[in-house]
Amino acid sequence: MRSAPLKPLACAFGFTALSFLSFLAQASKADTYYVAPPPLGSDGQAGSEGAPWATLQHAADSVAAGDTVIVRAGDYVGMQITTSGTMALPITFRAADGEIARVVADNASTPDGINIEGADHVVVQGFRIDGRGRAGIRAVLCEHVVIRDNVLDANDRWGIFTGFCDDLLIEGNSTSNSLVEHGIYVSNSGDRPVIRGNLIFDNNANGIHMNGDISQGGDGVISEAVVEDNVIFGNGNGGGSGINGDGVQNSLFRNNLIYDTHASGISLYQIDGGAPSNGNRVLNNTVLVADDGRWGLNVQDGSTGNVVKNNIFFSRHGFRGAMSICSACVSGLVSNNNVTEDRFTLDDGDSVLTLSEWRTATGQDLQSVAVTTIDTLFVDSASGDFHLAQGPAVDVGEVLVDVPDDLEGRARPIGAAHDAGCYEGVGVVFADGFESGDATSWSATLP
Repeated sequence: MRSAPLKPLACAFGFTALSFLSFLAQASKADTYYVAPPPLGSDGQAGSEGAPWATLQHAADSVAAGDTVIVRAGDYVGMQITTSGTMALPITFRAADGEIARVVADNASTPDGINIEGADHVVVQGFRIDGRGRAGIRAVLCEHVVIRDNVLDANDRWGIFTGFCDDLLIEGNSTSNSLVEHGIYVSNSGDRPVIRGNLIFDNNANGIHMNGDISQGGDGVISEAVVEDNVIFGNGNGGGSGINGDGVQNSLFRNNLIYDTHASGISLYQIDGGAPSNGNRVLNNTVLVADDGRWGLNVQDGSTGNVVKNNIFFSRHGFRGAMSICSACVSGLVSNNNVTEDRFTLDDGDSVLTLSEWRTATGQDLQSVAVTTIDTLFVDSASGDFHLAQGPAVDVGEVLVDVPDDLEGRARPIGAAHDAGCYEGVGVVFADGFESGDATSWSATLP
């Protein structure tokens, strides 16, 4: 029997010849523009490399789908972006390679540095934004926005704020010293956000806050979030966790390093969310709470069906500890292969259980390990190096397909099983010949 003829490539992917030609025509229209401070830049020029525009707002008002705006070194007033790109043709604003483009004044429409309002498929990359009146970067009523490799410091309320923004990527940013609230705040029922590889430190409240905000409309639930490979420290002096989830469901929290946190490490609950924080996976995180903090893991308000594996949870606080999980939250809980302080509670600390008592009360953490001090777990915790030393966190974990590598991209497992926490391996040799114990902590290399 003769086989069926092969379809043309365009038809195989759902394109007609006309639509494919239309796509090519659109792609050919994509332009690259430049912005530079006066006297080189002027909004009356063509926006070319040799004749750049002068203001971000003029660029934002001029672009179309597929355009890229390269911003040269200098100080700028912020911008509001209301024009959408497409999946195939995003609009990109980025600082020129190796140059510092600073936003030093709020945009003319909102009290934020850069505001993305009702615009989809927009990329904002590589800016330095300090001291803005509300957020360094704000993105609302949008889809498929990328906020990448920006440095945001000492903004009044948030480093990055998003609302009703689906399929969001927040990646590789540094967000620090927010005066009132959080480093990164993802709000208002925005589903499928990815918050990856950010450095988040010394913010007054939460490092990362996710809130479904049922009071603001929508279903009040943030679903299918991925929060991974973030380094989060020194947050919460004004209250707030390293990672906070209010109405967050079916989401993945993996390979995060949280230390010196002044409230709890990771919190899952319901206050303004549309439902409790159910069905989440908390895997291979290292969480170390300061002596003025609370619990390593905090699960409340009937948040059920959560999976907690291969983590390190320890609090330096005198009478708090590893996990505070409400008695109603134990339903569907799967917790095991963790390395913890020997302190647990089912009633927010009114009574405290040892690991042995916790096992009896809940049936959980049968292969978990309790330690009395964290100092022997790590290469040099005093100086902020939380790579593993030889000890109880090595090979104690379960092999998890959801965690194929560690915070630094090293494949798991090295040895018989996964190690607990965000780092895999002891004495791992890097390409430069240094061992893991010689690696400089992120806190020593802040921007």
